[in-house]
Amino acid sequence: MAGLDVLVVGGGGREHALAIGLSNSDSVSNVHCSPGNAGTSLVGINHDVSASDIEGLLELSLKLEISLVVIGPEAPLVAGLADRLRAHSIPCFGPHAEGAALEGSKLHAKRVMQSLGIPTGHFEIVRDIQEVGEVLDLFESPWVIKRDVLAGGKGVTVTSSKADASKALTSAIQSDGFGLVEEFLSGEEASVLVIMDESGYEMLPASQDHKRVLDGDVGPNTGGMGAYAPAPIATPSVMTRVREEIVEPMHHHLRNEQTPYRGCLYVGLMIDRGGSPSVVEFNVRLGDPEAQVTIPLIESDIGQLLLAASEGRISEIQVEFSDMNSATVVLASEGYPGNVKSGREVSGWDVRIEEGEVNAFVHIAGAKMDENGKLLSKGGRVLSATGIAPTLGSALESSYQIIEGISLEGSHYRKDIGFRALSR
Repeated sequence: MAGLDVLVVGGGGREHALAIGLSNSDSVSNVHCSPGNAGTSLVGINHDVSASDIEGLLELSLKLEISLVVIGPEAPLVAGLADRLRAHSIPCFGPHAEGAALEGSKLHAKRVMQSLGIPTGHFEIVRDIQEVGEVLDLFESPWVIKRDVLAGGKGVTVTSSKADASKALTSAIQSDGFGLVEEFLSGEEASVLVIMDESGYEMLPASQDHKRVLDGDVGPNTGGMGAYAPAPIATPSVMTRVREEIVEPMHHHLRNEQTPYRGCLYVGLMIDRGGSPSVVEFNVRLGDPEAQVTIPLIESDIGQLLLAASEGRISEIQVEFSDMNSATVVLASEGYPGNVKSGREVSGWDVRIEEGEVNAFVHIAGAKMDENGKLLSKGGRVLSATGIAPTLGSALESSYQIIEGISLEGSHYRKDIGFRALSR
């Protein structure tokens, strides 16, 4: 039986992780990526079609006779790429546009959670600039202000300054017609990626991302400076509550929609001191860098897993996970998360550690290969060093061993990834 020809849509570290996992799958013959990056070109074939070019991606899938399309970023999902592919009977891992509204509209997600009784923070919608101060007074500091749009991770403001909160909320009303004020949830964050379709679901090992740019969780928010899995904060009892109080009602809701949800539901959690989980946000795709630390822990054939979910038969698949620990440390360009310096040579990235049960390597994200075979930075998060080992400490040690040997002018990385877990 011929193997699968898979197209991975996107060009970040998440897509490199997917491409590696798929290239190692016995069920997969060829991996194509569009647009991909320097890393995906090492394990598959890149195509120069943007992730935002819906019709171009459809044409490419038809031309290559693709067996399965795996959509990485959220924007093409919200724009309806999955709908177009399924209209042409092309299996697609990623929800339809209506399902993707869980990430595309924070208000929609909040209303769904409210209707299902899923634990989440209280919120208020503000449409009138004259009411900004009055509504902010209903909440305690710090304030959480959200725009109801896809804003590339920049649509959320968390601040202890009422003036800054007022400014962010006013700006949201002026640009979008309204803004959201949400209750600040305290505790420790974790993420659970759930592969689901109408037949069932599989919860991947919980991970923890590090959003702030600087050590000690200070500085501006980023797309993620590192992650590890499994996250100790997500104890078996916490995961049981996540399943019963969040995943089960969401799955029941999504499976009964007119078009069932097929893809990944990213559950962003806040876990309080008592072990009670609440939802901070839903995303509709694998996280980045969460994918880099969860995909390597899937021991089952990932090609078969994603195909089964895209065809509504995940309940037929037995998914097995490794008992190893994984960690990834992001190397960012100078200026990130602000105005970044790109086009600089990266050296020392093509190193791999294989010592006993320890395996460490690089996931490439914002980087391209020039005509001379040199790796050049091309974006904020350039790459991450990922370690897989029996303990989190040894996984992190191998990640840092690689990252410390990489040279990129002006680059920076956090030196405390995993500090919460290591201090438990």
